Amino acid sequence: MLQYAIYFIIAALIFGIFGFTKIAGGFAYIAKILFAIFIILFLVSLIF
Repeated sequence: MLQYAIYFIIAALIFGIFGFTKIAGGFAYIAKILFAIFIILFLVSLIF
């Protein structure tokens, strides 16, 4: 599960770079979703 959390944070950072530099507007929304998923997975992995 921690491996998936790492994948999600890497994807969120990549989408965030593209989205927040105005290269593509939709990437910022995807980055926010992926970052939220990463936080949830990270907290779940800390609990277990």
